[in-house]
Amino acid sequence: MKKLLLIITCTVLIVAKCNAAARSKGSKMPSQPIKLYYLPPSPPCRAVMMTARALGLDLDLVLTNIMEGQHMTPEFLKMNPQHTIPTMDDSGFILWESRAIMTYLANAYGRDDSLYPKNPRSRALVDQRLNFDLGTLFNRFFNLYGRMLFQGEKYDDEAAKKLKEAIGWMNTMLDGRAFVAGDNMTLADISIIVTFSNLEAFGYDFSDHENVDKWFQRTKKILEPYGYEEIDKKGASMLASVLKKQ
Repeated sequence: MKKLLLIITCTVLIVAKCNAAARSKGSKMPSQPIKLYYLPPSPPCRAVMMTARALGLDLDLVLTNIMEGQHMTPEFLKMNPQHTIPTMDDSGFILWESRAIMTYLANAYGRDDSLYPKNPRSRALVDQRLNFDLGTLFNRFFNLYGRMLFQGEKYDDEAAKKLKEAIGWMNTMLDGRAFVAGDNMTLADISIIVTFSNLEAFGYDFSDHENVDKWFQRTKKILEPYGYEEIDKKGASMLASVLKKQ
């Protein structure tokens, strides 16, 4: 009887180990935490960090103070010749540009395709919104506030008009949609919200764009479990404090 129990126990342990190995082999989680070279106030860094949280990924955060030239060391330049943050190191796979990192993480480690759909048309819409953010919305935000933050320039009414125009386009994009690319949150929302978190922290009023305002409130709530307050809002407040000192 004891021998039989021993055989059963050993069999159960072997099966359990095999199942664990199979789960490990089939798991999409990285074998070790992904390194992210970052700075807390950086909007692109914040977008990547919230994406990782939404995907359930652990990040090994490497503080990289660009104000002190930590992005210009020989080691960093060898890794990323453009010396930009965020920069990702996933077990030797190096990638920079926040939206490229976000789509890579979703493709490599997403449990499903909700954040970055596989359907060609749905994905194309997400990609278009990400490109709209990169080339238009965030670009116009930076043309206004980046110069104030880093060059000490005054508020530029013409740049402000360009930013308001882009927000108006986004307001139209949101007609009949809960989120920027459809009925559920995607990477595009995570990328775009950091711009509006900055605007809110800077005291910019976009409440006259009803669709955008409702989207912002809705998306903030959904991102609360993924570090919205801790990562995004806190980072935006850091930038706002710099702006106030100008």
